[in-house]
Amino acid sequence: MKNIHADTILTERFCKDSLIALATVEDGVPYVRTVDAVYLDGAFYVVTYALSNKMKQITKNPVAAISGEWFTAHGIGENLGHVLLPQNEKIMAVLRAAFAAWYDNGHTNEADPNTCLLKIRLTDGVLFSDGTRYDIDFT
Repeated sequence: MKNIHADTILTERFCKDSLIALATVEDGVPYVRTVDAVYLDGAFYVVTYALSNKMKQITKNPVAAISGEWFTAHGIGENLGHVLLPQNEKIMAVLRAAFAAWYDNGHTNEADPNTCLLKIRLTDGVLFSDGTRYDIDFT
């Protein structure tokens, strides 16, 4: 990201449990749902289920869009695999802490091999803050 000020705003706004709208497309039809996500270094991370419709749609077409708190963006969705994989350990520690209020209430089963980590790597976006519009190129 080239705009340090915009990244600071995104980090302050979304580097915690954040509800965002996540849109995917299947056969030319858009689908949108609200997900819990955390923003880190130009990407949003979501704990989800590999057999969910969103993951099936992302597997077929990884292009996604997100929206939340005066921010919209396009990105590329990627299934990073099971939440307990060694390469996911660091990000999962951040997510478990961010999602602590609800993560262990029976909604998430880390023992299930289909519980996975979704990364939405942002490509471009528009952020509004204090009357200023930031057009962001994440590439």
